Amino acid sequence: MLHPHLRMRHLRCFLETARLGSLSSAAEALHVSQPAASKTIKELEDILGAQLFDRSGRRLALTQAGKIFQQYAGTALADLERGQRLLRDLPQRQRKLAVGVLPTAATGLFPDAAARFRALHPDCTLRVSTGPNWLLLSQLREGALDLVVGRMPATGTGEGLSFRQLYWERVVPVIRPGHPLDGRDWDPAELLRYPLMLPPAGAVISGSVRAFLQSLGLGEPIPAYENVSHAFGRRVVVQSDTIWFISAGVVRAELDSGELAVLPVSNELLGGPVGISLRDGTLPDALLLGLVDELVAVAAQHPAQGG
Repeated sequence: MLHPHLRMRHLRCFLETARLGSLSSAAEALHVSQPAASKTIKELEDILGAQLFDRSGRRLALTQAGKIFQQYAGTALADLERGQRLLRDLPQRQRKLAVGVLPTAATGLFPDAAARFRALHPDCTLRVSTGPNWLLLSQLREGALDLVVGRMPATGTGEGLSFRQLYWERVVPVIRPGHPLDGRDWDPAELLRYPLMLPPAGAVISGSVRAFLQSLGLGEPIPAYENVSHAFGRRVVVQSDTIWFISAGVVRAELDSGELAVLPVSNELLGGPVGISLRDGTLPDALLLGLVDELVAVAAQHPAQGG
């Protein structure tokens, strides 16, 4: 147990005297008088019950007891200063939020909300992951993600999660401008003349796309590609006659710029809600709530995300 009369000034004065080998030099370094420094060392020796310095020479030298105490006192003081520094810097240390973003929200909604959030919380790092809905939701349940922005969990897969809808989004067939079917009436059977890019079976929108194709009497067509990746799909469609069935939000920028076009259909494809998934029963902190607020605000400014 530490002696109740031991103070920080005792440690500092002792360590400076040991480092400089002189009471007058230690007093000067500590901005105290020499008598005060001498009194502090004497108090420390009385507290410890040991002589810490050999005063027989012109320069103060540590005794064996002094050398032992110097080792532990120096380490203790260094640890205290390090702890103080870490606590002082704690408010400035970077916080992180891990967010999973489905491709449909990664090209417009989330980047816009992230920029707004960053302006208000410059000390928070957003770690963004993309991937299929099922994987992101699995990582959310496991605690690897704090929030997921994407499609509503499929029936039976939302256990342990809460979902807040932001908007409804359509799924559309996308083609390049100048495609043979662009700008004219066409028969559903003509779709099979061109390469099809369909969402893979694990994608949330896969069922609605395949149900739509079956409603046209096309059965289960074999696609040239199974993909929901923006970079790959955009490149293939721009350079070929491929027809890509994808959530409108994934290619919103290309549709707005005219780089890609929607192939008109006589009846709308089934879409679905896009929103925020959180672990159920958790209490989001201020940063997480701040990100949710920005997502809600951006979605409200652009309610027709899918149309």
